[in-house]
Amino acid sequence: MKEELVSRELIAARLEVSDWKDGIRKAGSLLVDNGDIEEAYIEEMIDSVLKLGPYMVITKGFALAHSAPSEAVKRNSLSLINLSEGVEFGSVNDPVYVIMCLACTDKTSHMEEIQKVAMRLMKKGTIEALKDAQSIDELYEIINSKE
Repeated sequence: MKEELVSRELIAARLEVSDWKDGIRKAGSLLVDNGDIEEAYIEEMIDSVLKLGPYMVITKGFALAHSAPSEAVKRNSLSLINLSEGVEFGSVNDPVYVIMCLACTDKTSHMEEIQKVAMRLMKKGTIEALKDAQSIDELYEIINSKE
């Protein structure tokens, strides 16, 4: 059995968004629909960018949308989307084509998952492959690949 970092129902491909806020809302809505977070957490993530700047754009083309642990988070979870067109967050790493949304219930329980995600994303070509993926299946295979 393959260990999933992100399940299929929490992945969406080639989405069109109007701006970075819409991108965070679409990535977050997957978590809402899955019962992992309440809508309030989406607004908390957006408020984090408005208050702190585009710190969540952690590398070229990729944003890890998140906020502080919150009561609006029901369980630790990750969603993943890629965009048909890049969006500007106001970062040197713009435009962003891939948004991963992290929801965590506390400050420590998600650390192992984040380490696994980081290891996958650091592999050469992974973010570019996520950007170019044309389907949920492609995104799923890339993010959950053990190679």
